[in-house]
Amino acid sequence: MDIKNILAHCDHTLLKPEATWGQIQAICDEGLRYGCASVCIPAAYVKQANDYVGSELKVCTVIGFPNGYSTTSVKVFETEDAIRSGADEIDMVINIGWVKDRRWDEVLAEIKAVKASCQGRILKVIVEACLLTQEEKIKLCELVTEAGADYIKTSTGFSTGGATREDVALFAAHIGPGVKIKAAGGIATLQDAQDFLDLGADRLGTSRIVKLVQGEQGSGY
Repeated sequence: MDIKNILAHCDHTLLKPEATWGQIQAICDEGLRYGCASVCIPAAYVKQANDYVGSELKVCTVIGFPNGYSTTSVKVFETEDAIRSGADEIDMVINIGWVKDRRWDEVLAEIKAVKASCQGRILKVIVEACLLTQEEKIKLCELVTEAGADYIKTSTGFSTGGATREDVALFAAHIGPGVKIKAAGGIATLQDAQDFLDLGADRLGTSRIVKLVQGEQGSGY
C-alpha cells in the first residue's frame, strides 16, 4: 500500500456547517503537507483559502449542497461565484427528485449548464448513490458522460450512506471515456481508500485519511 499515492488522490474535506476559518486553514496546511489533490471546503471560505494556499494546492467547493434541489439558475450562479472567488474544482449535487421522476432531459441540461459555468475547471457530479436504484445509477453514468463532466461522485456524505465498493465498480463499468470516479463518504480506513482506488476511483472525498496517516482516530466524512 502506497500511502503517498493514496494521499495524492484525496480531496481533503471539511464541509461541516460549523466549520470555522481556523479549521479550514488547518486542513489547507494538512493538504499542503501531505500532497493532497485538493481541499474541499464550503464556498464561503473559497476566497480566503485561495488567497492562503495560492497555486500550491487546488481548492474545491460544493454546489447545490447537500440536497441538490436548488434551481439550475442558482447552481449556475453558485458556480460562477465560486470561480470568481478562486475555486479550481466544482462538486455539484444533482436534483435527485428529477431522477426519481425520470426527467432525464432536465438532469442532463442542468449538468451541462453547470459544466459550462465551470469555464474549463473540473466538474464532479454528485449523484447520491445511496438513494438510487441500479437502473438510475447506470442511467446517470450515461448522462454524466454525455454532459461532458469530468467525474461522477458517489455521495455527499450527508445522506443515508457513502461510497460502496459495489457502486464504484458499477460506475467503472458504465461511465464513458474521459469520465473519472470520485468515491466519497464513509472512507474509514486506509484499506478502504486503497480498495476504492483499485476498483477504479481516481479521487477520494474524505476527512479521515489524513487523520489516520497522522496516527489519529478518523471520524466524520
